[in-house]
Amino acid sequence: MGFELNGKTYETDEDGYLIDLKDWSEDVAHFLAEQEEIPELTEKHWQIINFLRGYYEEYQIAPMIKILIKAIMADMDLSKRDASKMLYELYPAGPAKQACKIAGLPKPTGCV
Repeated sequence: MGFELNGKTYETDEDGYLIDLKDWSEDVAHFLAEQEEIPELTEKHWQIINFLRGYYEEYQIAPMIKILIKAIMADMDLSKRDASKMLYELYPAGPAKQACKIAGLPKPTGCV
C-alpha cells in the first residue's frame, strides 16, 4: 500500500498511515489532508499537527483525546466543550485518528 507524491513513493499501512515516520513532510500532510477530504490546512490544523508530532517525539505514542483537548484548552484559552467542538470541526472523521494520519504518526491505539 502507499502513494506517490512529487516522484517519491510513500508506504502506508492498510488504513493509509505512513509506515516510516521520517517520510513525513508538509507536502505529505497536504496530500493526506486532501485524501481525508480536508481541502485546506489552516493555522489551527497546523497547531494540532505540531502538537501531535511534538508529543509523539517526546513520548513515542500519540496522545489520548483527553490530553489533546486539555492542550487545546490551554493553548487557545477555550472551555473543554469549545476545544472538543473545534477539534471535531477541524478533523470531522475523529481528531485523534484523522489528525494523527495527517501528522504522519501511527494509528492511535484504541482507534478501530
